[in-house]
Amino acid sequence: MSIKQAIEQKLTEAFDPAHLSVENESHMHAVPANSETHFKVTLVSGAFEGMGKVKRHQAIYAALAEELAGSVHALALHTYTPQEWSARQSSSPESPNCMGGSKHDPARQA
Repeated sequence: MSIKQAIEQKLTEAFDPAHLSVENESHMHAVPANSETHFKVTLVSGAFEGMGKVKRHQAIYAALAEELAGSVHALALHTYTPQEWSARQSSSPESPNCMGGSKHDPARQA
């Protein structure tokens, strides 16, 4: 099972989402081809009712503790209740371009 599939499975089991999107954005970063290190998660769940953003993120971190302790380097989280998702017209923000670089990037070498 891929890391993306494991993330999808664990979040589905933990949050019974109305909407779930897990995007592997590793290709946008300075990592080897076919990496599974950077993900964008958009999760819409009634389980988030009454929870602030920090508590929502903590709940996701707990569900994905194994992946975060392993090869997942970055996790962009966009969490909404069904009402919030509807108010956003069912869209999450675009991810920004990577601002980092590899250790081989001349701009990082001093």
